[in-house]
Amino acid sequence: MRLFKMSLQTKILGLVLSLVFLIIVLLTASFTYMEGEQIEEQKGQLALQISKTISTMPTIINAFNTDDPSKIIQPIVEKIRKKTGAEFIVVGNKQSIRYSHPNPKRIGHKMVGGDNYRALVLGKSYISKAKGSLGTSLRGKSAIFNHNGQIVGIVSVGFLFEDIKVQIIKNIIKVSLISLAVLIISIFGSILLARNIRKDTMGLEPYQIAALYKERNAILHSVKEGIIAVDKNGVITMMNQTAKHLLNFSGDFHNKKVEEILPTTRLYEVLQTGEPQADKEMVLKNKTVIVNRTPIFDKNNKEVIGVVASFRDKTEIEQMVNTLSEVRRYSEDLRAQTHEFTNKLYVLSGLIQLGEYEQAMNMIQDETAALKFQNRILFDQIKDVKVQAILLGKLGKASEKKIRFDIDSNSSLQSLPKQMTLSHLIIIIGNLIDNAFEAVAGTKDACVNFFTTDLGQDIIFEITDNGAGINEEDISLLFNRGFSTKSGHEPRGFGLANVKEAINELGGCIEVQSKIGEGSIFIVYLPKDSKGGLNNGTG
Repeated sequence: MRLFKMSLQTKILGLVLSLVFLIIVLLTASFTYMEGEQIEEQKGQLALQISKTISTMPTIINAFNTDDPSKIIQPIVEKIRKKTGAEFIVVGNKQSIRYSHPNPKRIGHKMVGGDNYRALVLGKSYISKAKGSLGTSLRGKSAIFNHNGQIVGIVSVGFLFEDIKVQIIKNIIKVSLISLAVLIISIFGSILLARNIRKDTMGLEPYQIAALYKERNAILHSVKEGIIAVDKNGVITMMNQTAKHLLNFSGDFHNKKVEEILPTTRLYEVLQTGEPQADKEMVLKNKTVIVNRTPIFDKNNKEVIGVVASFRDKTEIEQMVNTLSEVRRYSEDLRAQTHEFTNKLYVLSGLIQLGEYEQAMNMIQDETAALKFQNRILFDQIKDVKVQAILLGKLGKASEKKIRFDIDSNSSLQSLPKQMTLSHLIIIIGNLIDNAFEAVAGTKDACVNFFTTDLGQDIIFEITDNGAGINEEDISLLFNRGFSTKSGHEPRGFGLANVKEAINELGGCIEVQSKIGEGSIFIVYLPKDSKGGLNNGTG
């Protein structure tokens, strides 16, 4: 079952509406309470002021001395009641008998409510709440004093609570309409905000951004290339583990300028020009790397807001290429050996078919003697399988090229240390023997000699040829990449450079001895201990 994932617009709309609705409810409730209290206070004070005013009116006071006070009081107070909006204005004597009332039929009856004591006995003016003949009301009461200062009556002005509630409801309706308008504005504002955020996030939802972020981290830390990203100010924003390893950097890279970690960086050129740079070589922490720099543009593709640089150790690429090249050469050597033995088998088959059994036997004995001698040295004295395999291939290649390839009978070699891999040996031994073959190719009595020993602290490989030799001034240039003493259109000058790099990697060194017309000798020294070893160089 697929889980429902809420969109950003729905989240923002829901959150904003919930907050706005909660605020509206709280504000409306607070307003209703305070408005009710305020209206009640205002109505109470109005009722009290009206009652005080009426109680001091001379006409009202003098009316109490007449035979029928209601004839004078009723018209006056009714007129005042209508103008002030009071629900009732009742004037009564000291016995609470009404002299006025909105309903004339109730004149002469006793006032209802039981809240006249403080006015008629104590002579006070006050506000009270009580249920009268017209209903529950808020009342303002004042005592009426005659000219001698004696209490002769009471004035009661009232506003019904029902009327107060109606006024409060009207005010609440006004506030609710305003709140509704605010709610509608909030809805549109939320929608616009969500659309604006989606525009900034390229239409992606938060969960999609989170998924991309996780995928990005997984990809960045899984690739073998080092990756660094900087913003428009050159501050590092991202660096994967491979980059940290290649730069030998540990710690927090955030808020650091790129030049603090890469003093020779050229990322600022890309920031200024906006032009990408591809496959550029540079040295980082004593390592030669291949660097690609790509600018990052804003959403309008006008301004460069950052740069991403990816780089990989060049030595890894070269090792891979060299290994593939040497393995191919190794397979060709084996093919040559197979081809040579196939030819010899055809010769034997022909001799037997012609009945030349004696010549066939002599050929078999000669081959057996030669192989027996070679095999004794190759398998009894050289115990390392990798070196055996390389030499077997070269023996076949030498036979095919009509070159005498001798393995010195004094050679002895045990199994090599683990750090000397087949790839290293193919590059070193294979290249040196192939170069010796090329040096003697086409010469009379072409001969190449191979010698090895592991006596002492070093493994020694010595390859000797009787070729034309090398000029003394060229010896120091032999291991420079691209340099070659051979002519031709094919790219050359890489074999010996690869040999030198492989020897350096194993902590060894190589010596060259050569004279024009006397051939050349290449001697390789590889330390058995990978930690210690000889100084890298040539002799």
